[in-house]
Amino acid sequence: MFALHHDENRRGVPAVWRTMTALDRGLVSLVGRLKVTGQVPADLRKRPLLMAANHIGVFDAFVLIAACKKLGFEPRFLLAGGLLDAPVVGPALRASGHLRIDRGKATAIEQFAQAIEALRTTRSPIIVYPEGRISHDPGLWPERGKTGAARLALAAGVPVVPISQWGAHEAVYWGTETVSGPADLVPLARSGLTAPLRRPTFRVHFGEPVDLSEFPPDKPGSGVRAHAKIMRAITDGLVPLRKNELDRPRFHDPTRPTDTKSPWRP
Repeated sequence: MFALHHDENRRGVPAVWRTMTALDRGLVSLVGRLKVTGQVPADLRKRPLLMAANHIGVFDAFVLIAACKKLGFEPRFLLAGGLLDAPVVGPALRASGHLRIDRGKATAIEQFAQAIEALRTTRSPIIVYPEGRISHDPGLWPERGKTGAARLALAAGVPVVPISQWGAHEAVYWGTETVSGPADLVPLARSGLTAPLRRPTFRVHFGEPVDLSEFPPDKPGSGVRAHAKIMRAITDGLVPLRKNELDRPRFHDPTRPTDTKSPWRP
């Protein structure tokens, strides 16, 4: 399910990823204004660490990378195998040290064991979206999500830092679930090309590490309870970022589905 794609003996950040993060920061600066609050403790930056973020738009990964870069470190992501196998971008991402998700290629037990080992041995903070997809909640509050990230953190014994973000949804429309032709890319292109004129503000907050010590990894239900604590921490950090938009986003994206209800909404 997961495989670590970098040389374990290599020190520092791969050159290709340093280049990509530098280009990313320039792109984010061109599109909008980035404001970062909070911090990731220095002692957690060079050790296995999960950073769990809410998912609000197709541009938010770029914003998260730029926010981390602003704080002085380069994160990695938990990425689908299809993206890592894609032409052109795939080899660059594989060389950058991201964690890979592959489904259906091993038993569930083997997949989880591989994921634990990969997380324990990486030296870079790993960003994961517990929701698994961009929120469909009408107010763009976090969806219920899945327990995989929480269970992984408990089993691997790694800390979790919640990341709350707001504003990236204004840069590029949601578009469509799957791209079947050029027409599906038109809404994304139109919104993305006008973003530098609109200059949305991207707010990212790094919260305090979530204490999961009360949840024994081998106790039934620990994953569910740990997941809920992580999601509530993300939501708590999100409230002040969108204090003037608590009901619904000010920016209207006509392409984003609104067919679910967030259980974490304050």
